[in-house]
Amino acid sequence: MTLLSRLGLAFATVLALSLPAKAELNIQEVTSPGGIKAWLVEDHGIPFVALEVVFKGGTSLDSPEARGATYLMTALLEEGAGELDSRGFAEARDSLAASFGFDTGGDSVSVSARILTENRDAAVDLLREALVNPRFDQSAIDRVREQVLSSLRADAKSPEALAPQSFYRQAFGEHPYGSAGEGTIESVTALSRENIQAAHKGALAHDRIYVAASGDITADELAKLLDRLFADLPATGTPMPPRAPWLLEPGVTVETFPSPQSVVFFGHRGIPRDDEDFFAAYILNEAMGGGRFSARLMKEVREKRGLTYGIGTSLAPMDQAELYLGQFSASNDKVAEAIQVVRDEWARVAEEGLTETELSEVKTYLTGSYPLRFVGNGSIANILVGMQMEDLPLDYAVTRNDKIEAVTLEDIARVAKTLFQPEALHFVVVGQPSGL
Repeated sequence: MTLLSRLGLAFATVLALSLPAKAELNIQEVTSPGGIKAWLVEDHGIPFVALEVVFKGGTSLDSPEARGATYLMTALLEEGAGELDSRGFAEARDSLAASFGFDTGGDSVSVSARILTENRDAAVDLLREALVNPRFDQSAIDRVREQVLSSLRADAKSPEALAPQSFYRQAFGEHPYGSAGEGTIESVTALSRENIQAAHKGALAHDRIYVAASGDITADELAKLLDRLFADLPATGTPMPPRAPWLLEPGVTVETFPSPQSVVFFGHRGIPRDDEDFFAAYILNEAMGGGRFSARLMKEVREKRGLTYGIGTSLAPMDQAELYLGQFSASNDKVAEAIQVVRDEWARVAEEGLTETELSEVKTYLTGSYPLRFVGNGSIANILVGMQMEDLPLDYAVTRNDKIEAVTLEDIARVAKTLFQPEALHFVVVGQPSGL
């Protein structure tokens, strides 16, 4: 599984951390008559509403013998519902000019909807059928299963997929985080329609719903919509998995793969999102390996030594584990040197923290820049649902930058000593590296 799919909504949290300095969203908390809660930002300038729904749990709810069932189930939600087969559902959706998206990650099943005001009632009814009454026709199961299997076969030949798979397998063992949420070729091939129905019932339930909306809808209208959309879902779903163990020892794992360059995936344990030092850790990561070319690892590994085209790191606060991860690719003859540079920089920041200039530059970037996705109702709804998932307050968009600015150089030095653990780093290398 790729890094992006494994982290699921972890990056939604990071996106929420990047709201502009003067964001003043008028966020309303809405509760339906049936008790479903949602966050809303009204915007009646354009006649459509963006709806974001997240069911906590995701592929980590799969039983070991049915790995991949939740992933396949989610892909089948728009392949027919109620009286409509796959083609009929697509035609009905298109006739309403509606857009539905269904996705799943290690900790969530997410639903995105874009609905015109004039077609809202009919579009909500259609979406409800997909969520509550999916058909799971065998013909659709067989077709989508083959698409998943084709992707899994491609992953088996991709160093970019194999490296994180090996890392998570070694880190988490038999825990659901230890294997790809898409399943394996063997497990997906064996999945039955009953497995998929059970995954649907276990993942889409009232006890794990998070909802956000932005656009042309009032609080009263949204409250009524919520009950129409979710009323017939089960009250409870599959129990959440336990905390994940940490089994990965420091060192290097080399998995031979015929390629002129190697993919390297590395990391160790991270920091929980609700930790009081998370903002300091967030700043430290941006300085070390965030998305800017001025990040330390980009300077040291790419610019000064030409060992890679790009390298990045990210905090990954998952529901049942916290990671600090990184990834890069390098020619086989340069991998060993690149790994040593990463280790050296990890040790240096743990010992020295950041300079005053680095801290100032990162703060300026984080408090002054708009994320590319923070545009329009869809992005706002996505940010709001991420804030709810992380139990952030309604005024977070306004107060967030104050928290960034409050981080001191002393805070950075103190947190760096615990966040960066050079002696705990493990590197998975997929390729034919020399010198390791």
